[in-house]
Amino acid sequence: MLESIHHTAIICSDYEASKSFYVDKLGLEILSETYRKDRDSYKLDLSLNGRYVIELFSFPNPPKRLTRPEAAGLRHLAFTVNDLDHAVSKLREKGVSTEPVRIDPGTGKRFTFFSDPDGLPLELYEP
Repeated sequence: MLESIHHTAIICSDYEASKSFYVDKLGLEILSETYRKDRDSYKLDLSLNGRYVIELFSFPNPPKRLTRPEAAGLRHLAFTVNDLDHAVSKLREKGVSTEPVRIDPGTGKRFTFFSDPDGLPLELYEP
């Protein structure tokens, strides 16, 4: 029945900061950007390597995430990277802090976490 995940929707509290983070720091590409006047809301469609992956929404005064990362709902969003050390270095050059690299005890694979401007946990995972 299901074939793949189409996209992940994220609601941000500061549209310009989040847009800059996902586009300028992570390198996602803008597919389309729409301002919806009736909702005082932006919708930004972002792609990664030509594949639609994130809908970034802004709404006036969205509620804060209660805890990190074990809140009900989306726990984190993970991105695959071929060279974790290089990706961490590139993020740090752009002012993005990352947690220490860890090894998944179940798979033996390396990973790390960092956060978007609203504190949404994001993961880099090296296959």
